[in-house]
Amino acid sequence: MDAQYERRLLLSMNGQNSLSSYTSPIQSPIKASDRYIPLRSSLSASNLHYQLSTSPISSSPRKSHCSSTTTSPSKKSKLEPNEIGLSAGITGSEPDLAVYEQLLQNTLLDTNIDSVLKISDVQNTNSDGVKTVTTPKKSSTSKENYSIFRYSERRENISCKSNSITKEHFNRSPISNASIHLLYSPKKTIRRIPDIPYKVLDAPDLQDDFYLNLIDWSPSNILSVALGPCVYLHNAQTNSVQLLCDLTHTPLPLPNNNQVNIIGSDLVTSVHWSDWSNIIAVGTQRGHVHIYDITTRKRVQSICKHTSRVGVLAWNEWSLCSGSRDRTILEHDIRQQPTVHTFHGHKQEVCGLKWSPEKSILASGGNDNQLLLWSKTQSSQPLHVFNDHIAAVKAIAWSPHQQGLLASGGGAADRHIRFRSSLTCQTISAYDTGSQVCQLIWSRNSPDELVSTHGVTQNHIALWKYPTMQPLAKLLGHQQRVLYLAMSPDGESIVTGAGDETLRFWNVFPKAKSIRNPDSQLNGLYRMR
Repeated sequence: MDAQYERRLLLSMNGQNSLSSYTSPIQSPIKASDRYIPLRSSLSASNLHYQLSTSPISSSPRKSHCSSTTTSPSKKSKLEPNEIGLSAGITGSEPDLAVYEQLLQNTLLDTNIDSVLKISDVQNTNSDGVKTVTTPKKSSTSKENYSIFRYSERRENISCKSNSITKEHFNRSPISNASIHLLYSPKKTIRRIPDIPYKVLDAPDLQDDFYLNLIDWSPSNILSVALGPCVYLHNAQTNSVQLLCDLTHTPLPLPNNNQVNIIGSDLVTSVHWSDWSNIIAVGTQRGHVHIYDITTRKRVQSICKHTSRVGVLAWNEWSLCSGSRDRTILEHDIRQQPTVHTFHGHKQEVCGLKWSPEKSILASGGNDNQLLLWSKTQSSQPLHVFNDHIAAVKAIAWSPHQQGLLASGGGAADRHIRFRSSLTCQTISAYDTGSQVCQLIWSRNSPDELVSTHGVTQNHIALWKYPTMQPLAKLLGHQQRVLYLAMSPDGESIVTGAGDETLRFWNVFPKAKSIRNPDSQLNGLYRMR
């Protein structure tokens, strides 16, 4: 065997060429050494604390070390789920992200939160153990790097875990018992409020007048709409429309005899359904009030007591109150001709009238920026006068859930919704909406929700949560002031009318909770003994 061949073979096995110097095949050509890094006590696993950023989307993006190229908004939205610790292609809502964050804290920090309801308590508690109300902050314009993990020393007051053996030592699941309870804890369902109307109707000749009330929804699911001199009835279930009356040529009886006097054209300025739903009152520009029976499509009675237009009406069983531009409020009993009461208190046009749910107190608002409370038994002077509005008070709504709670809204110069108590005759709170308040209505199915319609400058519908006045929804669609508002008999939908001559139907309120009747014949379990 060639001696050089054996040498070349040994060199090739050691990774050397034949031109380099000869090295022993036993010696390794690659040198490696292990460096021992001692574990510092301050950075031990038991002393590591971290804090996830609560709003990673609102924070500024991190600086890239590779390039400074800008991304489009569509690409940025796709990258946002990755910035909050989720894998690519996975998105989550805010409640799911809160549960995910709490699971990490349970695993790494042993927080032992076992319920979804307790997450908010942990997030709203500061380092001193005092609960604070957090408000959303605007994103900063400066580009700063937000560290996800923060290191700090473990507090001394946290008690150490006991060394006793528990059931957790025999648990095969890597998830703690608290995290398992957290995953199985019931989540609060979030009600989705549609931001578009489910029906839109054209309403030609719908007047753009702040002081009028031209739509109302009856308990029998019939919507009345006043368009110029006519009143139309829209069946919300069958979508059929019928003409109730046309005041182009209005025949009225003379006060002295039974002769009929034909007068000129008149305009409808207010409509309002009675509680028994087959009687409707119609106020006109000439100061007349006509009462119609929709079953026979005939006019039952006409009241000609006002000297100017009747802009608002309010029923109280058989009594009907009418507010006029002549600054008076008249109460009529349709079973008899004479006027029952006359309320003198406003200095300008009366544009708001609402009876309390128990029908004992009448609230009236006028163009004189006053809100007056009247007693049913005493009409000589009001019970109380509120003078804190600085614009016309048209929007008035009594709460059907809390006794004596009254909400009132001011016009363009005021923009406030104020809550009163008729029991103490005091103002409870006030909230600035930022725009003209045209109408208010409380939800029948939810005790802490109400809707307001607005004019200049936003022309929108707002859904509020009382008493925090947290905005739940903001509905857009009308091009002019949303002056008219009515609620469906089931309490789930509302209809709004505006100067843009459209009617829009919205689903805003929750459904009514079903109440079981214990006296029902079908309830056999109730009768078992």
